[in-house]
Amino acid sequence: MIFTDLDGTLLNEEDYSLVDAMPALARIARLGIPLIIATSKTRAEVEALQRELGMNSPFITENGGGIFLPAADRDVAMANGAQRSENGAFFALGIPYAQIRSFLKALPAPLRVRGFGDMAAREVAEISGLTLEQAALCKEREFTEPFLLTNPAVLPRLEKRAAQAGLQVVRGGRFHHLIGAGQDKGRAVRLVRETFAARDDGPSIAVGLGDSDNDLPLLAAVDIPVLIPRPNGYSPDIRLPGLVRATEPGSRGWNSAVQELLDRYQRQTLFE
Repeated sequence: MIFTDLDGTLLNEEDYSLVDAMPALARIARLGIPLIIATSKTRAEVEALQRELGMNSPFITENGGGIFLPAADRDVAMANGAQRSENGAFFALGIPYAQIRSFLKALPAPLRVRGFGDMAAREVAEISGLTLEQAALCKEREFTEPFLLTNPAVLPRLEKRAAQAGLQVVRGGRFHHLIGAGQDKGRAVRLVRETFAARDDGPSIAVGLGDSDNDLPLLAAVDIPVLIPRPNGYSPDIRLPGLVRATEPGSRGWNSAVQELLDRYQRQTLFE
């Protein structure tokens, strides 16, 4: 199974395109390999992308805040502790969004930051590069709050306040995110792997792809971690056993890294 971040990984950071990854995506589909999105994006955003790609796979939203599974996986997910939903099942791992917004509103003036909940969809679109429609989906948050950090000097005090409230601050590719303490993509990835292992009578080999610091838990929870470089050449200082470093950013790097891994394992007859 393949777990992938979106922004800066499967999607280009500058234009959110995944066109250059289409060859690998088509090959994954032909092989029947589960492709599981693990992103800071919302459920509404991922569902829109899945419709565009013709996918109906489990996915992880808002930095591990939620896991959503289709109806085909409902029974095995519920046997592993998931809740039933109209379209399948879900795990709610994060703190409710209303609780995070209450924390932000109660901050003293020197520590206040502007989150997406303080912005209209048009402003979110302007600062993120999303279309207005995409920005509206981005604001449909359930477990986390992205925010702008205009004064980095306040970050240590903000992190201390967050910890006292059972929250944490993580840094993504474009924004900082306020999320529940102990919540991360790695915990969600491990839970998905456990759920599928129960269904398939054993664990699968897991590949994970990411590009930023908040992808470290995801990369640490898989068998083959792949680090995608940023467009400016920067990569976070991530050191993991067997780490694969893609040579190009975004969808081009994603495509080449996945194709090389599929080549390797097809030669070993693990796939096809």
